[in-house]
Amino acid sequence: MEWIIVSLASMLAGFVDAIVGGGGLILLPALFATYPSTVPATLLGTNKSAAVWGTAMSTWQYGRKVQLPWRAMMPAALVGMLGAFLGAWTVTQIAPDFLRKLLPLVLLGVLAYTLARKDMGRHHAPRYSGRTETWIACAIGLTIGFYDGFFGPGTGSFFVFLFVRLMGYDFLNASASAKLLNLATNVSALALFALKGHIWWHLAVPMAVANVLGAALGTHMALRHGTGFVRIIFIGVVSLLIVKTGYDAFMA
Repeated sequence: MEWIIVSLASMLAGFVDAIVGGGGLILLPALFATYPSTVPATLLGTNKSAAVWGTAMSTWQYGRKVQLPWRAMMPAALVGMLGAFLGAWTVTQIAPDFLRKLLPLVLLGVLAYTLARKDMGRHHAPRYSGRTETWIACAIGLTIGFYDGFFGPGTGSFFVFLFVRLMGYDFLNASASAKLLNLATNVSALALFALKGHIWWHLAVPMAVANVLGAALGTHMALRHGTGFVRIIFIGVVSLLIVKTGYDAFMA
């Protein structure tokens, strides 16, 4: 029965994550609630074992329809892998508890800024090109990659926000680029968790299949409805992340 519950959660997580990130908001709480006595690193690793396949599916779908800035994003993806590996290794050494109270405040700032700038992310007007674009993308990849490996909730949303705010992308192009980087960070963190034995492989297969199905549907919806739809989902996901992380930090 437990594998059915977490697989359904994985499908919903794949759907949301494909559009704007934030799938961990759904799947991680489901895993922790279903297996409360399990070592956190094992649940984090099992979550990655499912999420990586859904992210791969949505990256492939976006890549067919959206013109990604490959010259900037491929180096950023490689740097993101390094950051995620370091973050995943760090979480096996120290607990990320200090981030619990900081995260909802950071997310609240992201939401307030997005709502205040109603035109932000509606038009695709990249501010940089060439090496400058690559360096900025790499800085984002390294920073958020480390965060993804170390803690994780809201990684995709942070990628999207920074690509929109710092690089001038619209929400659809930002989400497409975020998928590529998120795929890289997921692969890197997954490799570390696997080496440390922190994955339940008996859950990985059904959760991965469910995540791919959800991701395929979510990416289709984003491509069909465009930037305005992605922006609305972004605001909704960040709002839910604020509620969830705020409750975990100050009420639980």
